[in-house]
Amino acid sequence: MPSFASVEILQQALVFLIGATALGFVLTPILTAILYKYKILRNAEYDPAMQGEKSAKAGTPIMGGLLVIIVVTAITIVFNWDRRYTYVPIGAMAFSALLGAADDLLNVFGGRRRLRNIKHALILIRVHKKWYMKIWHIITLPWTAFREATTMFGSKQNRGIQVHEKLFLQFVAGAVTAWWVYAKLGASWQTLWIPFDGSVYVGWLIIPIIIFFVMFTANAVNIADGLDGLVGGSLIITFMALGILSWIEGRTAFAPFNMTVVGALIAYTYFNIKPARFQMGDVGSLGLGTLLAINTIAINKTLLLPLLGFIFYVEIFSVILQVLFRRLLGRRLFKMAPLHHHFEMIGWSEEKIVMRFWIIQAFVVIVAVWIALR
Repeated sequence: MPSFASVEILQQALVFLIGATALGFVLTPILTAILYKYKILRNAEYDPAMQGEKSAKAGTPIMGGLLVIIVVTAITIVFNWDRRYTYVPIGAMAFSALLGAADDLLNVFGGRRRLRNIKHALILIRVHKKWYMKIWHIITLPWTAFREATTMFGSKQNRGIQVHEKLFLQFVAGAVTAWWVYAKLGASWQTLWIPFDGSVYVGWLIIPIIIFFVMFTANAVNIADGLDGLVGGSLIITFMALGILSWIEGRTAFAPFNMTVVGALIAYTYFNIKPARFQMGDVGSLGLGTLLAINTIAINKTLLLPLLGFIFYVEIFSVILQVLFRRLLGRRLFKMAPLHHHFEMIGWSEEKIVMRFWIIQAFVVIVAVWIALR
């Protein structure tokens, strides 16, 4: 163990974990009451997954992930605020959480949206009587094309924030993070750690690398959020590993920060285990997915993200493969994607899937920590 890894940092980190857990348990009844009062509940009308056995989940409050976001933000601002290290991760997490909250609320309270496709846009360009509207449709044609291209990866429902809008806003969050690392943290942060082979200086190339991992990881966590306890338990394992790695490397701001997330997730997951008192919602999955990527990047272990977030990456790749198989081969690879739904379709219980995914996640994260320490 490096000499600069002190017992004091570990003690402080554990205090943050314990405090965040306690605060989470205190706030849970308040948050639950608010969600019920304003009827921010799972709605079978807009959620096609609410079928059969899952129909019992209709009426369960969503946006339970607010518990983690609020606890982590409050404790960090009051006790662990550091303009060099923690304010950008907190800001990016809050930005992504707001995006997720907007999507959750629009899914519950918003109406259906009419989305113009390329064919319709081309017709309008040709036949619209107002010249300035023709120009507008020409200017926005690339955006329309981007929107249509991304629909294959999104829901068939026309409620809430659409895939193309999420990707654009996530790009903004990733760009802010990349700017922070590149411009504010110095040249030493413009290197990319390579497992078993030290580090290589990449300079400005760190910017697209960071943007990709922030966007990809946020969406991976979001896609995996489909079974009670799955995302919460998996994130506890991952952020615990990040806390340990931060402590070993002497990151005095990030060790307590990651342990704060663990504590908040312990409280959340306690109430999210089936039958869930509330569900995470996009507010939690997008916010915490973004934070997972940023905190891994911050300790220069970016290339470990596929292992630290193994279950999440497996889930998003199952969706990508399913889309490619259907588009290119005209058939499904899985009975249903993401992967946890495939196992449901072949008869596994929700509890069996969650527990086995937790075990797989724990093992792969242990391997990731071993690699990081080599």
